Amino acid sequence: MTSHKKVIQTENAPSPVGPYSQAVLAGGWLYVAGQIPLDPKTGRMVEGSFEEKVRRVLDNLKAIVEAAGGSLDNVVKVTVYLRDINLFSRFNQVYAKYFKENPPARVVVEVSNLPKGADLEIEAVAYLGD
Repeated sequence: MTSHKKVIQTENAPSPVGPYSQAVLAGGWLYVAGQIPLDPKTGRMVEGSFEEKVRRVLDNLKAIVEAAGGSLDNVVKVTVYLRDINLFSRFNQVYAKYFKENPPARVVVEVSNLPKGADLEIEAVAYLGD
């Protein structure tokens, strides 16, 4: 039996910090693992403002989708985990610049903690066709 999934890996996004893939393509659907504000070159957390961290996470997500042959326009569902829901409006200001037209469906939830103490994590599903 042949596998109907393809692991996606790019140097333009951080290497996984555990036993998982950056993304998996299966049947035209791309499942992108949660991304935190890690610099893909250093593997370290991005310092700076919350907005800079949001940009880093979205740039990592974009790089993975592009490595699979798609673009952010292909993203159909996003799940956002924030350690502080009071940052929601600041998050939205940056997010809106990445998803200008026909944004994907989305869920935003507040969580008590994230890997490496990150302020946010974003996972996504994109449809790339068959």
